[in-house]
This record gives sequence, C-alpha cells and structure tokens, in this order.
Amino acid sequence: MARRRRGLPVDGVLLLDKPQGMSSNHALQRARRLFQAQKAGHTGTLDPMATGLLPVLFGEATKFSQHLLDADKVYRTRVELGASTDTGDAEGDVVARSTVPALEESDLTGMMAGFVGEQQQTPPMYSALKLNGRKLYELAREGKSVERASRAIKVYDTRLLSASLDSASPNFDIEVRVSKGTYVRTLAEDMARALGCDGHISQLRRLKTGPFDASGMVSLEMLEALPDQAAREAQLAPIDSLLKHLPAHQLSVKGARALTYGQPARQELDTTMARDVGDGPVRLYHEEAFIGLGVVEPEGDIVPRRLLSSFVAGSVQH
Repeated sequence: MARRRRGLPVDGVLLLDKPQGMSSNHALQRARRLFQAQKAGHTGTLDPMATGLLPVLFGEATKFSQHLLDADKVYRTRVELGASTDTGDAEGDVVARSTVPALEESDLTGMMAGFVGEQQQTPPMYSALKLNGRKLYELAREGKSVERASRAIKVYDTRLLSASLDSASPNFDIEVRVSKGTYVRTLAEDMARALGCDGHISQLRRLKTGPFDASGMVSLEMLEALPDQAAREAQLAPIDSLLKHLPAHQLSVKGARALTYGQPARQELDTTMARDVGDGPVRLYHEEAFIGLGVVEPEGDIVPRRLLSSFVAGSVQH
C-alpha cells in the first residue's frame, strides 16, 4: 500500500529573504513547515552568513528549478582589505595579513573593470561541492585541502557603491552581476589580490536571481505573522513566473488534448512561426492557464517536455 504523502499540495514560488546566520536548507525547512507543503526545494545555496533572495519552490514549481539554478545572479558585498581568512569571509580564521597600499576610488573602479568578462575560477574549499561523495567544506574542517578544477564563469557587471579607504580597516562595497557557479568570496579575494593585498568579505546579500529581484521578498517573520494558510499562499508567485524569459504559446483544444495523452500537438504553429521560436523550450497555456513546457518541431508540432501533473490528470473540454 502506497504511503500517503504528508502536507498540503502547495504550488508556487516564494521569494524568501534569508536571514543571516541560517543555512539555506534550514530556511527552506522553516518555510516548508509554515506552508505545510508536501514538496519544496530552493534554487541555489546561500552561505549562512549571507542574506537575501532565496527562491523557494513549492510543489509542481520544483519541476522547473533548473531554470533558476542556471540563471544569472546579482549580489551586494563588502570587501575587507588587509586580511584573508580560510573561508573567504568574516566567519573564518585569519590566515594572512598584509599592508594595504594607498588607494583611490579610481584604483578600485579600474581594478573592477578588469574583472568584467569570462574567466576561470577555482571553487573554494569551503563550499558545498562534492568530491567522492563528501562536501569540500567537510574536508576543509578536517584541515584537508584537495585540488579543485577551475570552471568558466562570467562577470557581467561590477559597480562600486562606496569605499572607506582611509580608515584603520579599509573596505569597499560593490554590486556584481555574475553567472551561475560564481563564488563571490573568491571573486573578492581575487580583487583584493589585484590591489596588492589580502582580502575577504564581511557582508553578502543576494539581490536578484533570474527574473526575480529583492522587491518581492518576504521574511520568515512576516510569514509567521500572517493569520492563515490563505494569507501565506497569497505571497506566492505563480509557477510560470520562473519562465518569463521563454516564448509562450496558447494551445488549441485539439493540441492540449493530444498532450494529455503524451502525444505531440500537431501543426500548432506554421513553419515560419516555428522557425522564429527556435528549438528551445516554450511555455504552454490552455485556456490562459499555464500547463508546462514543450519543444517546437520545425514542421510546427509541439512535443511535451515537462507538464504539470494537474493538467495531465485532468480532462480537456471541447
């Protein structure tokens, strides 16, 4: 006998403002309990010391998590100059100190411009990447360091927000837009090194992930203060908000019915429209409701790629 799933069938996207000092998984589980949700997942870990945008996907939204995992991110961080730590942030132990050279703001902006573009970055030991089934930070806590392969990242934009260069603890605040897989801690260390000294970050806040920005965030405290489940679910963005970067198509009744049987929707588009859409995924709608993703074939057929279970289980009316 199949075990009954616990919780409620909640679907949608929560833009959670993760608090400092809490792991991303802990924040996820807190949110899941508040919504009493059967299924939940997040789309990109934030360090415990970091705050800001942690999209939490509930229910059928988890089917499309890869689109946020692959998305560009925007962060605001403070870079402390003169000392480096084993973790790359203020929570680690200082492992090196150096004299900070005399700097002007123009030195910072010039240095930052040099980091814009594609580059190779070696992930830090204090990261959740795995080697032979073990997370790197577990090995780091045992005093071990292993060779890590560098990987391609891209820094799209850097912006200097403020600088305190004449103080006893010189630092500067920046905003960066980066590709997936970028470690801002490592980027900050490299920036400090380019200035001729050690460095680490003392603050990190994620402001944007893909189509979502900080304006729609809610905190755990705000959710806890809401009176009931309906009020909490009103804070959720719809599933297709994850996918607004993709083209959309409104299915015919015949096409929608074919998809429920796992068959292609034949001749939904003419060949010119099919060519314009290309071979990537397309958002599919039936009677204005989002039903999932499909792929357009050159002849205009739409092949189902990932459909909502609620649509497949339902019936399409004439």
